[in-house]
Amino acid sequence: MQPQDRTRPVIAAPARVWMLVRQQPTALRRSTRELADALADAHGERFAVWHTDELLFGVQGGRLVLRTLGGAELPAPDVVCVRQVAGPMRDDREVTLLRHLERMGSILVNGVGAHLNSRNKIWQLQELALAGLPVPDTLSYATAPLEGVVRSLGTEGACVVKTVSGCKGTQVFLAPDARMLRAVAGSLQQDVPFLFQEHVAHSHGRTLRVIVVDGEPVDAVLHTSDNGGLTANIAKGGSAALCRGRYPRAEALAVDAARALGLDIAGVDLLFASEDTYTVCEVNAVPGWRPAMDAVVPAITACVNRRLAARSEGAGGKSMDDQVRALR
Repeated sequence: MQPQDRTRPVIAAPARVWMLVRQQPTALRRSTRELADALADAHGERFAVWHTDELLFGVQGGRLVLRTLGGAELPAPDVVCVRQVAGPMRDDREVTLLRHLERMGSILVNGVGAHLNSRNKIWQLQELALAGLPVPDTLSYATAPLEGVVRSLGTEGACVVKTVSGCKGTQVFLAPDARMLRAVAGSLQQDVPFLFQEHVAHSHGRTLRVIVVDGEPVDAVLHTSDNGGLTANIAKGGSAALCRGRYPRAEALAVDAARALGLDIAGVDLLFASEDTYTVCEVNAVPGWRPAMDAVVPAITACVNRRLAARSEGAGGKSMDDQVRALR
């Protein structure tokens, strides 16, 4: 590598607040576009949306560097709102970029550790159980053959089967008994491990999602399956009814779940163990929300603004403007 090129172009007025999203040409979700518009209104030219495939990063001359594909030097932003879906993140790609930004002094919402805790459903359950929160009984495996895992489960009741990193209700099904589970085991794709989870029968076809921001339950929605199926995701044909404040115990549990995983922003999916008790199904570090959930975007915008104010007051190392001056 050559010594640092002091003539390399530097972006004159770089953004202080970023939204980091998936590589192109992946379309942004409606909720992500809505949040981007709000952050653009709040921060003007000091806000930018970057795709993960638009950035280069590394070490040069003993310091961490960040560049555009065009070669322009970028200072690390003060705050990064991460809207890269946690499940598909890869350690040697997106996670490395997030880690690089944190090491350069950016405040990530959510941070790398929280994303790692959340992207794998077993990792989530480990943290939630250690925090003493209610979760369904679940088993998974590392490298054991799937057919052997299924034979060893020893359950005759219904079992929920899902991959450890699926989202939007994909790769989830209900095996009504062990015989059916053994019959389909050989046909399941095995790119990632599966988990086998207790079926919470009282919540069949119903899931309560609570959006938590900075330790506060800001909105909630009840998803219901319209076809009697297990999953109630909108992407799978379910319906949604806003219910903020209707289930206070569930909202309190959602706050505890987000805290256990270290998440500033979370979509916590809860199951009904009974009509007034709940168990945590899973937690999303990059949640979506319904258009009518109008409290979410202002809450996330305020969360970002608080992080930015903390940086402006000197928390977290050099400000971005200091970095720009150092690059020139």
